[in-house]
Amino acid sequence: MKKLLYIFCLVSFFGNAQDELLDEIDNQTTGENYKSAAFKGLKIVNFESTKMVSQKELYFVVSHRFGSIETGISDFFGLDQAVTRLNFIYGISDGVNIGISRSSFQKTYETSLKLRLLRQKSNGMPFTVVLFNSLLINTVLDKDELPGLEFKHRLSYAVQALISRKFSKDFSLEIIPSVFHDNLVAFDPQTNTQYALGFGGRHKLSKRWSINFDYGLHLNRASNSPFKNPLSIGFDLETGGHVFQLHFTNAQPMNVNTFLGQATGDWADGNIFFGFNLSRIF
Repeated sequence: MKKLLYIFCLVSFFGNAQDELLDEIDNQTTGENYKSAAFKGLKIVNFESTKMVSQKELYFVVSHRFGSIETGISDFFGLDQAVTRLNFIYGISDGVNIGISRSSFQKTYETSLKLRLLRQKSNGMPFTVVLFNSLLINTVLDKDELPGLEFKHRLSYAVQALISRKFSKDFSLEIIPSVFHDNLVAFDPQTNTQYALGFGGRHKLSKRWSINFDYGLHLNRASNSPFKNPLSIGFDLETGGHVFQLHFTNAQPMNVNTFLGQATGDWADGNIFFGFNLSRIF
């Protein structure tokens, strides 16, 4: 119950802060005939969106995934088995972002680089294209359990092309070709280098609310792997220049390699996780 009160207090705080900035989210002047952002959050749900942090802005993002809701009331529908990720993203320029994060899943640290290559224009370029690169360090691995463990085995990498189009004021889509590599795979005989194709979209329901989804199709998963393709559905709440994201997903981990490669939930069995992304701009 304390966790629920904590969440509602956070929502209230961000909902009351800087409310006069709400209109700027969809009506921000972009210059050079650029379209406004296809997505209002830095994430669609799990996948990165093509939205960038502006120059000299710092975002602090708290992401939370509770345990599976199928556990029922005994675990308060997953609230007792949460995974948390803390992420700082800084805009070196409007088209170059760097990030650093720490996730409680496998005690993972991440550094990231996000580069915008092309930007959609009202009369011209039809797409926005962004590259996202990340490096993970898994610090939970134990030499006592893995005698041959070396530092290189803790490392994972991911490269994604984020290609979005804003079709109208209310509707946007994104496609995300992805390559990720784990020096030590979670499941044998899975190959170290893995490929996936992500899809995501956003449809605005009202001035403040939108519905979002994303899905990752793993292209070379081992035939006997226990892991699933990640499917996520959620809602964005725009509050005074900030975006609060609520969602349901079958992937509890939140880094690219982990939600694409190690999603364990199954929507058909009700094995899904409730979570949120909450950002603050400095």
